[in-house]
Amino acid sequence: MEQIKIKYFDSEIEKLCYIGGKSDWIDLRAAQDIDMKAGEFRLIPLGIGMKLPEGYEAHVVPRSSTFKNFGILQTNSCGIIDETYCGDHDQWHFPAYAVRDTQIHKNDRICQFRIMEHQPVISFIETDCLDGTDRGGFGSTGTK
Repeated sequence: MEQIKIKYFDSEIEKLCYIGGKSDWIDLRAAQDIDMKAGEFRLIPLGIGMKLPEGYEAHVVPRSSTFKNFGILQTNSCGIIDETYCGDHDQWHFPAYAVRDTQIHKNDRICQFRIMEHQPVISFIETDCLDGTDRGGFGSTGTK
């Protein structure tokens, strides 16, 4: 089991934990009360920072209920935090765009993360034919 150093920037933020048996993603919480107006952008502090092991990165995405509950979108779709973002002031944030007026309270679960190994080094080999079965192009599955 990997051990990861974590710093809590606020003593009132609930400690990170797995949701037993449901997922290997871990919820992250807003570290302060936030009021946002429709059309506003904010970096929402998450109250934590980590020293990830070399060769690992964190993938941060909204929870499935984030848009429904808060009317916010993550502006970069998926946040990637690599192992070099590990200084004493490197607090994680959630870049949010509000589509409606909203209130987010301290400790509201607004996003989630998982730790992933970096992609292995790969090389590309150019070819004129992929030799696979065509699926019909982009967007061709799941129409019925």
